[in-house]
Amino acid sequence: MKTRRDFLKTGLALGASLPVFANLEKLFAADVPVTNAAAPAAPATAKSVLVAVRDGERAAMLDKAISALGGMETFVKKGQTVLVKPNIAWDSPPERGANSHPELVKRIVEMCQAAGAKSVSLFDNPCDEWQLTYAHTGMEQVARDTSARLINGKDKTLYRQVEIPGGKKLHSARVHSLVLDSDVFINVAVLKHHSGTVMTACMKNLMGIVWDRRFYHRTDLHQCIADILTFKKPTLNILDAYAPMVRNGPSGVSVDDLVTMRTLLVSTDIVAIDAAGAKLLDHQPSDIRHVAIAADMKLGTMDLEKVDIRRFKLA
Repeated sequence: MKTRRDFLKTGLALGASLPVFANLEKLFAADVPVTNAAAPAAPATAKSVLVAVRDGERAAMLDKAISALGGMETFVKKGQTVLVKPNIAWDSPPERGANSHPELVKRIVEMCQAAGAKSVSLFDNPCDEWQLTYAHTGMEQVARDTSARLINGKDKTLYRQVEIPGGKKLHSARVHSLVLDSDVFINVAVLKHHSGTVMTACMKNLMGIVWDRRFYHRTDLHQCIADILTFKKPTLNILDAYAPMVRNGPSGVSVDDLVTMRTLLVSTDIVAIDAAGAKLLDHQPSDIRHVAIAADMKLGTMDLEKVDIRRFKLA
């Protein structure tokens, strides 16, 4: 895996070179002070809120980000059922960066349980064979360690047909029952390059909640990615940018496809968090078509200057 120093020294021949870290610095610009202080959460604001934490390990950055939003109790109430939806698409080990990292997912589950959740469930509709994918990504171990429910995303009987009247191209879909029935829906994505959509982040991660992803591809992929948000938005979005995959996505080839950024983004605004993710990968948010479409549909804020960005640096 390339370090930040290696990346700055050599760059990468893929259009995502030095400006990636320039945009990382811009995201943590000083118009809102970067702090290590354990200050209380900032007062409520009419703006969308994005918490950006850097230079820590995944669990520590998550702790800081959730604290800045008032604690997990802000999102999970005692006795509620929680769905944590990671990216568990590929039969690939955690160090390859193709999926949500088990360290981060485990900490999210623990925080939900500490907040009093009645149950916490995990699932995805993997692209690869589901038993191997769940095992090799570390999600099976997370479930064992936390007693979270790891649900088969390849069981069609667990999906129910729903209407999506707000969709422009996606008017109905079979959606997993956990999405329909859980009280709280936490979306946990990994930031990475994607050969078809330029990048994968929180919006695209929701392709794993529907049964027929092929409809997206043969209809209008970007529009469908936005359309599903008119039916259901996650309660909270968490984007792991600790070591983004900057080429050969979405599954990757080796750890050499990753660049270490040690960054975590958290927001209730799925458009804002993906806009920030796009900037980290040296794209304008408007260059990611599904982000631009969702912003046009008033599903979130793409203009980061209109977002309350709360920045923290742990080291």
